[in-house]
Amino acid sequence: MNTEVLKGGFGNAPVDAAYAFRAAMNAMACPGTVEVLQGAQPPAPVSVAAGTLLLTLCDPDTPLHLAGDFDCEDVRAWVSFHIGAPVVAAEFSMFALGSWEALAPLSRFAIGTPEYPDRSATLIVEQEVLAQEGMALRGPGIKDSVTMSLPETEAFQMNAMLFPLGLDFFFTSGDQVSALPRTTKVEVA
Repeated sequence: MNTEVLKGGFGNAPVDAAYAFRAAMNAMACPGTVEVLQGAQPPAPVSVAAGTLLLTLCDPDTPLHLAGDFDCEDVRAWVSFHIGAPVVAAEFSMFALGSWEALAPLSRFAIGTPEYPDRSATLIVEQEVLAQEGMALRGPGIKDSVTMSLPETEAFQMNAMLFPLGLDFFFTSGDQVSALPRTTKVEVA
């Protein structure tokens, strides 16, 4: 057994998870803001923020999809040991992790149903950098508008049109996280 998978979890799980959950929810409640997420030390190519999100939001009952380079032996072993989440195909996932390109096409992911809009997927998109520039965001949790760098515009505009159905997104880079819920309108700034 590769003993490296035994490393990288929370040092003090209840406290670390509570801080991480609050930061993740703050990011989702205030789209476009950047929060710091720390506590996990996952294997490459997973960032600290993405690993911390996985430790906080996933459990053995949370189907997880790993896309592209993130679907490797080290990441699967780390997820198995620290979280126990089953790794599944995109269409069966509640959470997914990967680069924007690896997660495409988004149509593979569940958007919920009219009776159960909460049965949609949340995508964790790893990016090189998070910047508060680029597209204009408007909607709940935003006073007037904020700007956020996004990998594209049309996919997020189409996603918002599906409300109350749709996908929710976390964007991670290093120890930073930002979020874009399905309620947010994306416009060219």
